[in-house]
Amino acid sequence: MKTDDFISLLATGAAPVDRHVSAQRFSIAVLIGAASATLIAAACLGVRRDLADVALTPLFWAKIALPLCLMIGSLWMSMRLARPGVRAGGSRALIAAPIAAVWLAAAWVLIAAPSGTRLALVLGATWRVCPLLIAMLSVPGFVAVFWALRGLAPTRLAVSGAAGGLLAGSTATLAYCLHCPEMGIPFWGAWYMLGMLVPTAIGALLGPQLLRW
Repeated sequence: MKTDDFISLLATGAAPVDRHVSAQRFSIAVLIGAASATLIAAACLGVRRDLADVALTPLFWAKIALPLCLMIGSLWMSMRLARPGVRAGGSRALIAAPIAAVWLAAAWVLIAAPSGTRLALVLGATWRVCPLLIAMLSVPGFVAVFWALRGLAPTRLAVSGAAGGLLAGSTATLAYCLHCPEMGIPFWGAWYMLGMLVPTAIGALLGPQLLRW
């Protein structure tokens, strides 16, 4: 068989690729992760009673901004890495910027605070359970994001898994904010970040096994 004939045979019946399949899969995954984490948080942990009052304060929206920006950045990175040969690009800066901002703000708060209160500002009242609860809430989103990635064509599997884990963790942290009573920036910079790091690290470890194609 001639080469031209072989190529024509392979191309016969080939359907056009849906250009929106990546957006569709990740939209489903994020929706599942956000809805599941919110329902679990509301049912098992409860919504803080003063949410309506605290939602009127700028500090609460600063608290929301950290996981929201990380969710947007990790979603962008995941969608880029889901295409073969594509690098993370500017999505890395969008992830790094909110982390740097909250750590700088936390450092400023700790420097300005009396020395005897600094440890309390970092630990808050819920440091023992916060990372564990965020990791728990991220499980449905983690499964959904890996489903989205497996249906596409990532080639940098560890990095793709890490980005997917961060997407699940940041989405779960958004839901956790509805319950969490902590309003200290040093607390978010330590324990929210640790909670999101857990699914990120697991994603990096499992990516090469679960995303191989």
